[in-house]
Amino acid sequence: MKTHYYLGWFENFFPENLRKVLEEDITDRKSIVMISSNPSLEEDNGATERSWLDQAGIKFDEYHLINYRVQKEDAQTLIHNASVIFLLGGDILKQNAFLMEYELSDCIKESRAVVVGASAGAINMSAKWVCSEILGDQVVGSSVYDGIGLDKFSVLSHFDLENNMGLVLRELSPLSEEINIYASNKDCAVRKKGDKIDIVGDVYLISQSEIQKLDATI
Repeated sequence: MKTHYYLGWFENFFPENLRKVLEEDITDRKSIVMISSNPSLEEDNGATERSWLDQAGIKFDEYHLINYRVQKEDAQTLIHNASVIFLLGGDILKQNAFLMEYELSDCIKESRAVVVGASAGAINMSAKWVCSEILGDQVVGSSVYDGIGLDKFSVLSHFDLENNMGLVLRELSPLSEEINIYASNKDCAVRKKGDKIDIVGDVYLISQSEIQKLDATI
């Protein structure tokens, strides 16, 4: 049963309810592979995301970071052998380009590892996602990008929804006519385990140009 976590961002650490289900789902802790969102920078090393896992008591025998210092073939092998794959937060477009350049999307989809993404990483796990200056991306206009496509929905992660609800709905309505979009702010998560979707924190569903807040299930 494949398990995917679409995380927002956590100012402190994982809330207890999220920590508990992560601990239950991540039983194999031999190797975690983190995929950079700014692969040219050594500083993008996943220290914050690793601190969340460390504080939750989820530690691994091996830690690997995939960026441009790792050869393409080695990166694919690391993903193939990973217990957990973690797509780091940061620059969505640079991470998206890196995933395509290194041909990592199919490797991730074929993996039996638990796949986790935070903020930009969660968005790139989507089937499709909207890149827009209105949503804070450093672009002009608005475009739809293909993500890894782990599940047949889109994610808007780590965005101030409460103060921008109308703006978000207008910008995402066209894509919501095609696929569901799960939108969340900080300290939130969507877990897809098998066919079941679970909600942690304040998460909204945008579907057919309508938005509704979902009940937390974890």
